[in-house]
Amino acid sequence: MEDGRKNNGGHKTAGRKSKAEEFKLIEKLDKAKDPTYAITKMFEHIENGSEKMLELYMGYRFGKPKQMVEADLNANVKQINMINLGGDE
Repeated sequence: MEDGRKNNGGHKTAGRKSKAEEFKLIEKLDKAKDPTYAITKMFEHIENGSEKMLELYMGYRFGKPKQMVEADLNANVKQINMINLGGDE
């Protein structure tokens, strides 16, 4: 069943790049600048006390801690009731 969009499904450039394209980009970047340069600079910033750079390194090296979002269930129930009843309670 069509929904009226042209081609009904997006376009050919949509979505994530293929692994082959990703590797080509990495090769181009490596030719432009040695990756060890970036790593060396990162450690220089860490040694100079950059907390942001240390946080970035730790996140990539050891993974980020699991993040949890607290929800106020009572507020959600009140909001749903207001929508269903069409008024304030």
